[in-house]
Amino acid sequence: MKKQPEISIYMQKAIEWAKKSVEKGGGPFGAVIVKDGVVVAQGYNCVTLHNDPTAHAEVTTIRKACKKLKTFDLSGCEIYTSCEPCPMCLSAIYWAHIDKIYYGCTKTDAKNIGFDDSFIYDQIDLKPEDRAIPSINMMQKEALEAFRLWDEKDDKTKY
Repeated sequence: MKKQPEISIYMQKAIEWAKKSVEKGGGPFGAVIVKDGVVVAQGYNCVTLHNDPTAHAEVTTIRKACKKLKTFDLSGCEIYTSCEPCPMCLSAIYWAHIDKIYYGCTKTDAKNIGFDDSFIYDQIDLKPEDRAIPSINMMQKEALEAFRLWDEKDDKTKY
């Protein structure tokens, strides 16, 4: 039986991807997804490189892992990320059903270099109409029709 490498090797890879991102002009974040001791996907922050505000290291790496494994369910996987995940990435990790998160820098470390997500956490606790970006509920009755169709569908794929 092949001996599993130390988990610090995966974190080192995530850190290397973060450094590579900085060299390429991206943000200082990298991630690695591992399943059963095998690296499934690796990636880095591509927000500025792709003009995509959702292209954080964790999200790009989740996308690669899902494509490679041909599934949206990454149960059995672990993610190693160079920094504590932001609210968006943390949500994506939960939606992907990743089993464990290992991270290097903390959200305070990120805040100290200009990546402050505390305002997002503060916004989540507010009523939608009180948030910095106004949220207006409209056409709920019409929108509920799609929910009704989903609820009644017998052959849906739950996620």
